[in-house]
Amino acid sequence: WYQRRVREAVVSTQSTGEQADPFSSLRSGVTDHHILQLGLIILLSYLPEAAQYSCLFLYLRQVVNFSADEVATFIAVIGVLSVTFQTLVLACLYNCLGHRTTMLIGLAFQILQLIWFGLGLSKWMMWIAGVLAAASSITYPAISAYASQNADAEQQGLLQGILTGIRGLSNGFGPAIFGLLFYFFHVELDNSALEDNTSHHGGEVSNEQYTSM
Repeated sequence: WYQRRVREAVVSTQSTGEQADPFSSLRSGVTDHHILQLGLIILLSYLPEAAQYSCLFLYLRQVVNFSADEVATFIAVIGVLSVTFQTLVLACLYNCLGHRTTMLIGLAFQILQLIWFGLGLSKWMMWIAGVLAAASSITYPAISAYASQNADAEQQGLLQGILTGIRGLSNGFGPAIFGLLFYFFHVELDNSALEDNTSHHGGEVSNEQYTSM
């Protein structure tokens, strides 16, 4: 009886130590192929998207020749559409198609908007790309819901923490990696050209007003 009580105490101590050690849970999560696949999907999808958003509005001003008011309108409209897609449309897709198909649809929208932003050079193409970007905002909620649906109850916190951490790393490393690419390919995106154009047009307007007077 005494030996059995000692063994039970040792087992309970070991299990308590494993629960108190967060690295043991992290190691078990990292070795799970399902979690690794979802983490890789988030990394490859959010790395270019984070870099895209870091220079998108300057790209719209310099390359596509959006005005400041047009950029502000673009941000407002795409923001409203993103909220709509993440609430109403996402719920409908969950109910009609399921979590896995919804995740694939979000990834397809993300691929389309990245290609469209890369190839489009006119304003109407940028608006279409913005709508696709708003539609692709369902990607991470769909991945998170799909992962939560297929994970055990004791792995929910670990899984969501890993996926959120990978997304945060993508948001940090994306602009840095694309900054190096811009440097290597001599792509210059700065506000100097916009300031020069603004001052130049402002000077022309003032000269015309002075001449008319």
